[in-house]
Amino acid sequence: MKVRVQKALPLMYPCPVTLVTCTNTKGQDNIITVSWTGVLCSDPPKIGVAIKTDHYSLGFIEESGEFVVNIPGDNLVNASDYSGIVSGRDVDKFRKTGLTREPAQVVHAPLLKECPVSLECVVRERLELGSHKLYVGEVVATHVDDCMMDVKGNIDFAKTAPFVWCDFEYWGIGQKKGRLGVSKGKFRVERDSG
Repeated sequence: MKVRVQKALPLMYPCPVTLVTCTNTKGQDNIITVSWTGVLCSDPPKIGVAIKTDHYSLGFIEESGEFVVNIPGDNLVNASDYSGIVSGRDVDKFRKTGLTREPAQVVHAPLLKECPVSLECVVRERLELGSHKLYVGEVVATHVDDCMMDVKGNIDFAKTAPFVWCDFEYWGIGQKKGRLGVSKGKFRVERDSG
């Protein structure tokens, strides 16, 4: 039996841990850990990033209209946690975490060398949601570390070792459980008459 929760909560889990990099118009860079991210559209490729309205990075993204979503491996749990609990107003997160800037191809915000996957994004829409602002970013360039690819040229997710956020805890994603179409032949398809 389910327990009823009296307070409405945005209890969607797991959430991918990402390191979003951004640059303001003065050329200053910052890193913010964001787990409220997700794919919104495949053509054109768009992702959503929700950032709390009082965070320092919000002003950078507002000024520049761009950002990079870097997907860290589980070897970067400490750097990711640190980048989410301190403000770039007070600390140079690149220096403190040892994360390395790399130039992007299209946007001004840097890639993170230590992250196996980086998505350069240009802001296409902004939505005021309340405590958070949602940025819809069109992916204008995708970078994948060559050593994270399998022999067929696909990303080997076991090598990238992404991790997720679940209610104040970081979790690994475990093992592959199947591929698209794994249910084929296991269920009867019902046609909707309406």
